Formats: sequence, C-alpha cells, structure tokens
Amino acid sequence: MTELVVIRHGETDWNRQHRFQGQVDVPLNAAGHAQARRVAERLAAERADVLLTSDLRRARETAAPLAQSWALPPLADAGWREQNFGDVDGLEVAQVQRDHPALWAAWAAQQADAEIPGGESIRQFHARVLGAVDQVLQVHRGKRVAMVTHGGVLDVLWRHAQGLPLSGTPRCPMPNGGINRLAWQDGRWQVLQWAEAGHLAGLNVLDPGRPAGATIQK
Repeated sequence: MTELVVIRHGETDWNRQHRFQGQVDVPLNAAGHAQARRVAERLAAERADVLLTSDLRRARETAAPLAQSWALPPLADAGWREQNFGDVDGLEVAQVQRDHPALWAAWAAQQADAEIPGGESIRQFHARVLGAVDQVLQVHRGKRVAMVTHGGVLDVLWRHAQGLPLSGTPRCPMPNGGINRLAWQDGRWQVLQWAEAGHLAGLNVLDPGRPAGATIQK
C-alpha cells in the first residue's frame, strides 16, 4: 500500500481577502504559520518516508515545521502547484464577478474545458496533478508520502479517488492546515480520512468547517 498524507497550506492574507492566489507566490500570514506548527505537532509521531511540497512559498512555509520535526528534507515540485488562474490571479472574487461575469460563471460551475486567459483549464490542471501522482507511484510506491499542497489539488485528488467528474462545484471541505489521507491499494486510490482539522481548534483562522464551494480562491 502507498499512503498519501496530504496537507493544505496554511492561511494567507489573500485567503482572508477572497483573492485568487493561483500560482502567485503569496506567503503565510501569522495564522497560517500557527496552523503549520499545529500540523507538525499533530503529525510528529507519524513520520513519513518522504515529504513533498508545492514549490510555492505558502506551501513551503507550511512544510517547514514538519520537515524540522521529522528531520526530513522537503522536496519541492512545481507539479503540486495550484491551478494557474492566468489573468484573474491576484484579483478579488468580487472584482472577477463584476468585470468578468462570463468567466466567473464558467469557473463557479467548474466547467472542465473553460479557458482561463493565460491560465489552465480544469482539464489541463487535472492532467498535471494526476501526472504528479503517477510520478509518486513510480518513485515512492509502497511508502508513506506526506505532501503539502493547495485546495485545487485536493479537489482533484478527491474527485479522482471517488470517481467523480471533473466538472461541478467542489464537494469536499478543504480547510487551510487540514490533513487528508489517501491510499493506493488494489489498483486504485481510496480516501481514508478527509479534512481532519481538530488540531486547529482555538486558532483565529477562517472557519475550518466551511464547505469547499464557499471559498473559490485557493
């Protein structure tokens, strides 16, 4: 069995501002750093064989306390980046709704082949992420692999493991700093646990129980 322990990066100021982050290299805010420390505390006794991370700063900063706790170097890979939102990266949701209504409607409906000018369609993004997953199976099969990544990647993994279509509103919660567990066994991925967030209790962060579809920026 190959196990994936997948962690969404901690909170950023852009999360609070409801701003599309995409592949913009946004750092964690104070709450995000606190979440990263809580993740490391929660997983201290569950050392992985490999620690992967998106190469974007918010993911690398989230991985840092865990890497220190496990004495395990984080391996950064652009394949685990968030979806590239092209021309809307950096814009607040309200601005996209006002200035790009057709693009917003296509995005909100999660239309798989909707083109984002300068960015990736969901289908292109899905193919990139699953290519990175296949690489994990080739290189780290049979190991316990921890990964720090983004909300969009979590949505791809959830849909793929559940056999869901690419299109349609995200159906899984994905709190910042949440822990998710999947396993590759008998030729398929299965969800073992999703959106574990008890370790975040008491932090002044965005609502960890918020449904995925309630926040579009990732």
